[in-house]
This record gives sequence, C-alpha cells and structure tokens, in this order.
Amino acid sequence: MSKAQSRSPLLDLAFGYMPAQMIHAAAELGIADALAGGPKTSAELAGETGAHAPSLHRLLRGLAGLGVVEQKERDLFALTAEGQRLRTDASDSIRSLVRLFCGPDVWRSWGDMTETLRTGEYAWERATGMTPFEFFESPSNAELSATFNAAMSEHTRAVAPGIIEAHDFGRYGTVADLGGGDGTLLAALLHAHPDLRGLLFDQAPGLTAASGTLAGVADRVEIVAGDFFKDVPGGADAYVLKSVIHDWDDEKATAILRNCRAAMRPDARLLLLEQVMPEIVTPETQGVVRNDLNMLVCTGGRERTEAEFRRLLDAAGFADASLTGPIAPFGYHIIEAGPVG
Repeated sequence: MSKAQSRSPLLDLAFGYMPAQMIHAAAELGIADALAGGPKTSAELAGETGAHAPSLHRLLRGLAGLGVVEQKERDLFALTAEGQRLRTDASDSIRSLVRLFCGPDVWRSWGDMTETLRTGEYAWERATGMTPFEFFESPSNAELSATFNAAMSEHTRAVAPGIIEAHDFGRYGTVADLGGGDGTLLAALLHAHPDLRGLLFDQAPGLTAASGTLAGVADRVEIVAGDFFKDVPGGADAYVLKSVIHDWDDEKATAILRNCRAAMRPDARLLLLEQVMPEIVTPETQGVVRNDLNMLVCTGGRERTEAEFRRLLDAAGFADASLTGPIAPFGYHIIEAGPVG
C-alpha cells in the first residue's frame, strides 16, 4: 500500500497571497478603526465602512482565523491585540505599510517578477508607466503618495528607538537627514538630544507633512527642499541617509554619496542606516532577502553586503567605514564613514 502524502509547507507559502489580501482589505476598509470602540456585527461594520454586509461577514471569519479579530458570537467581532495595529491612530500602527505593500501597484510589480528575472528590468515601470519616484510625485497620485509617506513614517517610528540607542548622536552639533520625508527620524533624534540641531532635506512632495511632525522641535530644525542627485546642503556634522541607498543601482547610489562627500567638511560623518545582506542566507535572514527582491521588482535598487557597501563608499570618496548592528527589530545597521582627505 502506498503511504499517504504529507502536506507540503510550500503550499502555505504559495498561498500566502490569500491572508495578505485579507489583511489588506481590512486595512483598506478601515475595519480596525470601526472596531476601536468595541465589538460590532458585520452589518454595523458594513454600514461604517461602505462594505457589503454578507461578504464582510465572510472576511471577518477569515480575519478571526488569522488572529486579527475575535469572533465573540456568530455575528459579533472584536479586535485582538494584534488587530489593534491596523488602527490608524495606534502608536505602533502598520495600516499604511499594509495598504502600500499589499496595494495594487506593488502587487502588480511582484506579479510580474518572472519578466523581471528574464530581462533584469524592474516591474514597477512596466506596471505603472512611471518610475516609483515619478509616480508618487505625480499630483494625480496624491492620495497614494500620502499612503507611501505614512507607511515610511510608520516604519521609521518602529526602528528609531534602536538606532538612537545604538549610536551617540549627542556628539554632533547638527544632523542632516537626507531623504528624510516627514521628519519622523529627525524628530526622534532631536527629542532624544535637546542640544542637537537638525536639517531635513527631501524633495518637496516628501516634505508635505514635515512641519507637523517637527512642530515640537521647530526651533531647532531647518527644512530644505531639494534633490540629492543635484547637490546636498553643507554645514552639518553628520549626514544621515535611512533606507535611501537601497532604492538605487550602484551608479545612482554612488552619485548620491559623491554629492554628500562634496558637501561635507573633513571632520563630518556619513551615517547610512540600511539592512546588510549576509554573504550566506539562512532562514533567519529572510527579511533582508525579501526586501532585496522588493527592490528588484519595484525600484531597480538592491540590498547590499558589507563588501558591496565598502566598494560604494570607496568609489564615492569615503574611508574608514565601520558597521554597528544588527539593530532590533528589523536588523538595520549603522554604516559610518568619513570623507577621504
């Protein structure tokens, strides 16, 4: 007699798109916000979210199976502790991250991965007709741009405490955050170090919410709109780039770093806040590998090994690179270097 076949764990991985889209639908509809005040029926939730009640009931049962909601009665649902993180107002919210990375444009880009692997050309531009940066700067995509900026802020808010603990930012007089978006990281640095001054630098669309984020430290920060492919403001003691270099191929990444080098005094420091690709991948390092694949299909950038970062820095005129990390909870490293000469 033949033995019964065991269920392949690959099936759960292959069908992972199902829970991803269930959670995305919950985030998109605002289910967690609607449940913030306590348990509700599917009809009550449908009325608040504009959904079809019988269909929503079926989703809610699925979310109960994922631990996002708890089914109190046949048609009464409440948020779990993890489900609270889909609330817009949660301090540890991931709602915008889910809406961005499970949204239609990233979704289509991942769905076109096979063509990217055949051609080496990233999928986002095929899917949208624009580079991701052109896409989010377009006035016609203002709502999606707001979601992108909110998602970046959510992620930065999660990693900022570990970064602040891992490096002595108090030794600087002024820190410039290049590509810093709404200023979430810079605000955290300035709150942690009352004598520190900051400069926030990004393209104008990325700075839309910066004045609100930095309101509590406005007297110690300068907000400057610009393009780091053209030039970078001078005068800072440290130049921070968080999750910037991984967006670009080596040529463009080197151009950014050379502009930083040109703006820096001899005693200034460059601080790259990035994940570092291990030379040998293990199951524990799958996060950075998946991020690398996301760069492959969405931006044309890449995650880099320590050796690859050192080559970039050397080509751009930096030396004496050192690495601190990995830093919980997402395994970031602080790559510090100084200008040559």
